[in-house]
Amino acid sequence: MTTILVIDDTQDLLEDIVEALQAEDYEAYGATSGLEGVRLAQESLPDLIICDIMMPGMDGFEVLKTLRADPKTATIPFIFLTALTGRTDRRQGMSLGADDFLTKPFAVDELLTSIETQIRKRQELNDLAEGHLMELRNTIVTALPHELRTPLNTILGFADMLQLEAEVLKPDQIISWAQLISDAANRLMRMNENFLYYARLRLALSSPENAESFGSPTVDNPELIISELVRSQLMRAGRLDDLELNLASVEHIRCPSENFNKIFEELINNALKFSEKDQKIRLSSMVEDGWYVICMQDEGRGMEADAVEKIALYRQFDRTLYEQQGMGMGLAIVKDIMDLCKGKLVIKTRPNEGFQAHLHFEIA
Repeated sequence: MTTILVIDDTQDLLEDIVEALQAEDYEAYGATSGLEGVRLAQESLPDLIICDIMMPGMDGFEVLKTLRADPKTATIPFIFLTALTGRTDRRQGMSLGADDFLTKPFAVDELLTSIETQIRKRQELNDLAEGHLMELRNTIVTALPHELRTPLNTILGFADMLQLEAEVLKPDQIISWAQLISDAANRLMRMNENFLYYARLRLALSSPENAESFGSPTVDNPELIISELVRSQLMRAGRLDDLELNLASVEHIRCPSENFNKIFEELINNALKFSEKDQKIRLSSMVEDGWYVICMQDEGRGMEADAVEKIALYRQFDRTLYEQQGMGMGLAIVKDIMDLCKGKLVIKTRPNEGFQAHLHFEIA
């Protein structure tokens, strides 16, 4: 049964609403103050909350702000009942996360329609989340064994061959096989490090105080850091000639320093993975309305536009067409880092027309 908490300091109106909802087979109960309403919401976790705005002590805006700040109650649908009709009040409520407004006096049918709409929307979101979870499970089941087995088979296979044929192998053959073992081991190491990094990001996003583990909250002279990181990666890949840099200078931006480095490690790794030698990799930046905007573009194969909306851990794109190394964590990590530092990430891409990432960092 759907549970509904009603918060209103007018006792008669509160009782009328609760009785009307119970008559419609909702499990409804009430609170006569904002403070009591917050306590009941946190204790019983109702499916929906109806709340007056103008109440003594903790008003409706404070109730909503408090509940949205608590992970347990942050997503509960919230409907305001109010005698306030000003646009400013409505904007304030919507900015805090209210789902609907009903102006007093109101008809019971109007209230029931709003409740049904919010419950339906919540169910649709739950169904969508469950579908994404199922898709993630299926992706893990199919991708994870392959990603672990491939490098492990390489390591074990060539290690066995080195042992069995050690007495007859020539030095150049030993070096070649050792390099294959090293490459496979590094692939496993990178996979492990990225998984742990992703776990740290998710923890920091759910508990902001954990963001301190990523170092200084600001980056100084980001253009110098980008230039050094990118040149180093492309030099190791033998593609330094493919790089084009045009970076504007800025003193400070808001982003944990470790995360800033990680962003460009992952973006350049993707660009190298999905483009060929002699295809350009371009980085440019500019200062725009309080933001430091960085654009990274390659001329590689790109991806379908709808795939951008599905960036997530363990997802790989066009797996049936291309052999890919890694578990698709790179873009998921970049996306979460930009969320953590309150920045913006805009991706533009089309098949066979390259990949662009526009990153907006707040200037400190």
